[in-house]
Amino acid sequence: MNPNEMNLEAIGRLVDQHQIQSIDLKYADLVGNWYHINFPPRRLEHVLRNGIPFDGSSIPGMKSVEAGDMVLMPDLVTAVVDPFTETPTLRMLSYICDADTRMGVNKDPRTVAMRANSYMVDSGIADQSLWVPEFEFYLFNEAEINNGKYSAGYRFTSNENKEDLPGGYLDADGTAVAHRKGYHIDTPFDKHAQVREQMVRLIEGVGCPIRYHHHEVGLSGQQEIETELLPFELITDKMMYVKDIVHNCALNHGLTATFMPKPLYDEPGNGMHFHIQLRKDGRNVFYRQGGYADLSDTALCFIGGILAHGRSLTAFTNPSTNSYKRLLPGFEAPVKLFFGVANRSAAIRIPKYATSEEAKRIEFRTADGTCNYYLAMSALLMAGLDGVRNRIMPGEENAFGPFDDNVFDWPEERQEQLTSIPITLESALQALQEDHAYLLEGGVFSRELIDSWIKEKMKEVIAVRNRPHPFEMNLYYSL
Repeated sequence: MNPNEMNLEAIGRLVDQHQIQSIDLKYADLVGNWYHINFPPRRLEHVLRNGIPFDGSSIPGMKSVEAGDMVLMPDLVTAVVDPFTETPTLRMLSYICDADTRMGVNKDPRTVAMRANSYMVDSGIADQSLWVPEFEFYLFNEAEINNGKYSAGYRFTSNENKEDLPGGYLDADGTAVAHRKGYHIDTPFDKHAQVREQMVRLIEGVGCPIRYHHHEVGLSGQQEIETELLPFELITDKMMYVKDIVHNCALNHGLTATFMPKPLYDEPGNGMHFHIQLRKDGRNVFYRQGGYADLSDTALCFIGGILAHGRSLTAFTNPSTNSYKRLLPGFEAPVKLFFGVANRSAAIRIPKYATSEEAKRIEFRTADGTCNYYLAMSALLMAGLDGVRNRIMPGEENAFGPFDDNVFDWPEERQEQLTSIPITLESALQALQEDHAYLLEGGVFSRELIDSWIKEKMKEVIAVRNRPHPFEMNLYYSL
């Protein structure tokens, strides 16, 4: 069923066709965690009129105790049949609304994304943005995690890696391998290919077309699933479903999935690359034949905006303490704010294979899967639009490129002329504190949201900072 044709009558047919017994209403908090509440299908019409009240003060960073009443308002367009529940269930996303006005609140991530899209259209720069997210994640056989006062540690295992086998697994068939990269590794050594196939089938079943999937570089079960170009307002919702499908499908196969940027020391990390293209009246406004990489001035200024605000953007695109353990030289993870064609050391890469007007786009390579998709993508869109509005053209004066060689081969004094991304979450939050006016344009983000974001994320910084690190025991225990 076409989502754009989804209305109450269409939902009724879906309920009858699949004998739906429960509607599962979902919403996201600031960080990007999903929450849900269920109700019988017979109450849907009432819920559409009145919403479902809930205590917003119980959701971290959302509301204070003295003003906690909020309302969930369903969005029928997002309805999909749940592929995992034993009880026939219809999933549906919702907006977090003010209890009095029934309008989306300032800190509702879906409402922020809706405002960002509207701001783009109102700007006249484009009437549509298309995105391709690249989902990178590990599938482990075991994930043992322990954090207490008197012990702390973790252990991840993979039956694909001879040096990382699960407890009791003997690799009797000899298909675990070692001393090589896992990129595009073929079966039978790519042991989870069929798990990815099922994930892709379920993802496409909720209306999100997949471009391809494969084993990634990490030998201990690293995977990648990449979508096709999809409109911003569609893909932001579908990405939430994709992540949920990956986790649930993994569990159904006795595996555990993580999008954590750097779960393993000295092994490849998980990024969340975003391919972006803007269109107006059906035409790709990023394309101009004859320019650098056939990019238009609009595309170059959009790139300039992202790079100019790149340090503050990382507070939303790389919002975990673990994010900055991935962003290290030597792992195809960009640490300098510049762009270039096919350059995997660049924060923004122009895909060399995307040569036609239809395909021309940019790829932002810094982000990772701990981001709240609604907020990170909205922030990227706002930064790019700010670049177009203010004509922030990359060039020698800002050292944003283009550079088509490996900057880490440059002399150190030349590398120092490039702007670096923050090296910790705390410094990223400080950058956001100093540079966020572009996010407030058009009322897309609010000062209240930014303050709450910094406050909630600093709790994570402090929680990690206050705990002894296991490697400190190697360094200092016997001194």
